[in-house]
Amino acid sequence: MPNAAPPKLRASGNKLVDENGATRRLLGVNRSGGEFMCVQGRGIFDGPVDDAAVKAIADWKVNAVRIPLNEECWLGLSHINTAYGGANYIAAVKALVARLEARGITPVVELHWSHGRYTGGDSHCADTEYATCQKPMPDAQYTPAFWTSVAQTFKGDQAVVFDLFNEPFPDRATSDLTAAWTCWRDGGSCPGIDFQVAGMQTLLNAVRATGARNLVLIPGVAYSNDLRQWLTYKPNDPAGNLAAAWHTYNFNTCSSESCFNEQLAPVIARVPFVAGEIGENTCSHGYVDRVMAWLDAKGASYLGWTWNTWDCSSGPSLISDYNGTPTNYGVGLRDHLKGMQ
Repeated sequence: MPNAAPPKLRASGNKLVDENGATRRLLGVNRSGGEFMCVQGRGIFDGPVDDAAVKAIADWKVNAVRIPLNEECWLGLSHINTAYGGANYIAAVKALVARLEARGITPVVELHWSHGRYTGGDSHCADTEYATCQKPMPDAQYTPAFWTSVAQTFKGDQAVVFDLFNEPFPDRATSDLTAAWTCWRDGGSCPGIDFQVAGMQTLLNAVRATGARNLVLIPGVAYSNDLRQWLTYKPNDPAGNLAAAWHTYNFNTCSSESCFNEQLAPVIARVPFVAGEIGENTCSHGYVDRVMAWLDAKGASYLGWTWNTWDCSSGPSLISDYNGTPTNYGVGLRDHLKGMQ
């Protein structure tokens, strides 16, 4: 029996609904690799992404997979090996999206690594402008062009979800939180950031200018862990199809139910809410169990980090092989998703 096609998601109040108006949640995993392998000259994806590999993901009762991307590889900049950049990279991403959709899984395409030399607080690769690490904000030079191209590629397929930027941290570049949130929305010359920034409004505009009406996820600050002013600075969307994106790990600032209730509940009450990354570095699943229980009670969505065979603590990795054998950490997400069916 063929899998049903993934839904064409849209925001309705604070829920995600399909084309029939039925409430949907995104429950799944991240599939890392597309953000780093190409810029490191090692390939496009980290490990297999063929149909057998996608079936192993589907067997966990996953209905969404987030695919981190690299803007320099997608745009085929000159320092990227052509085997792994430009048309070849785009074709590989499109093929993975198609394989996921064939299994009824929602693909979430996401900009993870971007251009721009950054030497300020929490700098991860101060020695280069290349997209070899997480930057505090997207760059005006290339990110709008990236999202224009991605949106043009997938605008005919509203089952594809767009996640604008992995983990903004303009609040680490300046101690002025108002300036950080203004930078987040409006971009331009931002305090403490060495390059011209493309804000969330600019990126959303780039997507919508193509005619794409796909669901767009917009993260907060503090590596997507702080959403306290998300509603205040929420970009304007003519398509009315936005969701808030949040990331949480046991080592983040907001990692307790009291913080969730104080900081997240007001956002969840207003807009669809997707925890694009949940995880922990304990090689167990006590923290994600608590997070999933809290999000379940709110009807929110979540995606575990990550479907890669790294180490459960430094990764954190859900699996020990691409057949889907869970790590001690991954057992928590696998059993929870299977138990929800």
